[in-house]
Amino acid sequence: MLTATQKRTAEAIVNIFETSEVRGNYGSVTVIAEDTGHLTFGRSQTTLGSGNLHDMLKLYADNAGARFGGMLASYLPRFLERDVTLDTDVHLHNLLRATADDPVMRDVQDVFFDARYWAPAARAADREGITTPLGVTVVYDSTVHGSWTAIRNRTNAACGTVAAAGERSWISQYVKERRAWLAGSSRADLPPTVYRMDAFQRLIELDAWSLTLPLVVRDAEISLDALSASPRGCFEGPVPGTRVLAVQAPLQRGLDVRLVQLGLSRRGVDIRADGIFGQGCAQCVRSFQLAQGLPATGSVDAALIVTLVG
Repeated sequence: MLTATQKRTAEAIVNIFETSEVRGNYGSVTVIAEDTGHLTFGRSQTTLGSGNLHDMLKLYADNAGARFGGMLASYLPRFLERDVTLDTDVHLHNLLRATADDPVMRDVQDVFFDARYWAPAARAADREGITTPLGVTVVYDSTVHGSWTAIRNRTNAACGTVAAAGERSWISQYVKERRAWLAGSSRADLPPTVYRMDAFQRLIELDAWSLTLPLVVRDAEISLDALSASPRGCFEGPVPGTRVLAVQAPLQRGLDVRLVQLGLSRRGVDIRADGIFGQGCAQCVRSFQLAQGLPATGSVDAALIVTLVG
């Protein structure tokens, strides 16, 4: 059985593969051309196409404390139908980004991904007799990324079962088989992901079977400090209306900026709700002000915040 730190390290490795972040990017919204999953969202990038994204968002929307639950609820029937037009719904994408600021969403994602991906991976590893933290992480990665069973069968055909080959030899062969399968896939989105197996091969070469910290995976440092840090891009404050928003040096960042951007997006302004008030954001504010007959200052005072955020 993995320790709590080994489990968090395993999750961090897959987070890095998915979003380049040790803690994961809870607000990551991605649409990759030719990806059968279509719209993907969250710390471990769950997909519209699989139906899992609907299930996770419903879990969030059903929580009485969910800040954006009501806004997302209207989208749930379309998620249930796996409506691929959601791939291009800019306001929805901004809404999903904003939910990452809500601790309820972060907790929901942690619980959901644990139940939907980690627990099945741990059971699958146990059935095969895979016990090392690195070996379990390889199984977990394939559970998230897909095709664990098919590559397991290919590996058994190549070198025998885990019991026959020995776990370390079997995992090493599995990584080779999966890399070859990814590289040779006819799906355009899969060959570029061979980096996942390259990273595992490097950890095997380093004899990092116990996932002893610190580790470096794809140039990201996994340490106790990194595992305990606040997720990047999630904002707890400032509260909207407590400051005027304008382009400054350094740039203003925070919850108030994100909610203003979301309010603009809801009103049809083409803006990315990243929580950063830069020149592009200021230009969008000016355009909105002109359309509303307001002075085009490009800054957001308390009155405009009330209009956009409520």
